Amino acid sequence: MRQQGFSYVVMMFVVALLSIASVRALEVTLTNERRDKEAELLWRGQAYRDAIRDYYLNSPGTAQSFPAQLSDLLYDGRLTVPRRLLRKLYHDPMTSDGQWALVRNDAGKVIGVRSLSTLKPLKQAGFPPELASFTNAQHYSDWNFVFQPN
Repeated sequence: MRQQGFSYVVMMFVVALLSIASVRALEVTLTNERRDKEAELLWRGQAYRDAIRDYYLNSPGTAQSFPAQLSDLLYDGRLTVPRRLLRKLYHDPMTSDGQWALVRNDAGKVIGVRSLSTLKPLKQAGFPPELASFTNAQHYSDWNFVFQPN
């Protein structure tokens, strides 16, 4: 008679262990998903920066110019042979609506993009030299993918 309820205590212990394991697995999954989105943000931001650079450097004539809007990167008809600097306009993977904040110069032309996300980046170091300013950023919105001519 003294062993009544022992199975119940063991089952409660097993349920507690399973709950802890499930929560930990969920945390790992969410962190991995965020890392994937962060890598996608880096790739897409660099694609925009590179397209803006190509648009600027391949301007016709001697006056180089930046695009007025992102859609100018989809079809650059300024030259005799039109160019497509981007296949499509990429969405910001870190925000729910996918909108970018445009970085403009004094003339109002687009020189880059940045995320609108206020989350703290998981990646804090180990960036390539052209993205060295991203080190220890407090928010994804601090990651400015900007082309600045020399």
